[in-house]
Amino acid sequence: MIVQAVRSAVFYLLFFVHTIILAIIIGLMAKLTPGLKPLGWSLAQYWNSSNLFFLRWIVGIRTEVTGAENIPEGGCIIGAKHQSDWDIFAILPHVGHPAFIAKKELLDIVLFGWAARWIDTISVDRKKGKDALPAMMEEARGALDRGCRVIIFPEGTRRAPLDTPAYRSGIVRMYLAMDVPVVPVALTSGLYWGRNSPILWPGTARAKFLEPIMPGLPGDQFLKTLIDRIETETDAMVLEDAQKGLARPISPRLRGRIDELQAQSDARS
Repeated sequence: MIVQAVRSAVFYLLFFVHTIILAIIIGLMAKLTPGLKPLGWSLAQYWNSSNLFFLRWIVGIRTEVTGAENIPEGGCIIGAKHQSDWDIFAILPHVGHPAFIAKKELLDIVLFGWAARWIDTISVDRKKGKDALPAMMEEARGALDRGCRVIIFPEGTRRAPLDTPAYRSGIVRMYLAMDVPVVPVALTSGLYWGRNSPILWPGTARAKFLEPIMPGLPGDQFLKTLIDRIETETDAMVLEDAQKGLARPISPRLRGRIDELQAQSDARS
């Protein structure tokens, strides 16, 4: 554990220093040279790929992404499970030009916020609750019109693996208003990079783009379909990873949930 703690500390140091330097560069470009936006986007892609590199070679977290063929041509919404910052790094290379939905507090940070807004990040003020949705919807519609794919984490925050789902209404409102497909994403990243965890654990974090949900469903049916697809596949993927063996310590809560899934799997077979 001591060795992994040191490796994790080295990663966090590189991650934060690297992010701050690039935020300064891209943020200043956003204000001083807005015509160079393609260069700013290239730097953002470099930041993304370098973080995946750091994760692989410093702490031992490999990345596996499947199902990209399920992403339709043209505008769509990507609705992903959210367990760690890895989720952003894994999704971004597969979605063309993304427009991530992020909390307003992040976009209010000087330089970082300038950079994020410049590369089409959409702001949502969670303190306003449902009153924040109209502004978010307007930004999302504009992003879709510009050819972006809108990425939203429907639970609004990172959650531990196999935690009780807590989906919010924002994605339902977007689905009903935007009239574009929604692509669910299941993943297992929290097994390796836990929420607020000081130690990152080696292994292969996986994400899977699932069959898109086409427009036209009633809101309640859409939400049920979205939750069923994401949670069923995420549970199956987490169980597969657990069966292969995990380097991380397993809490009693997580062990209990894994045992439940294993019992359900054994009953079906």
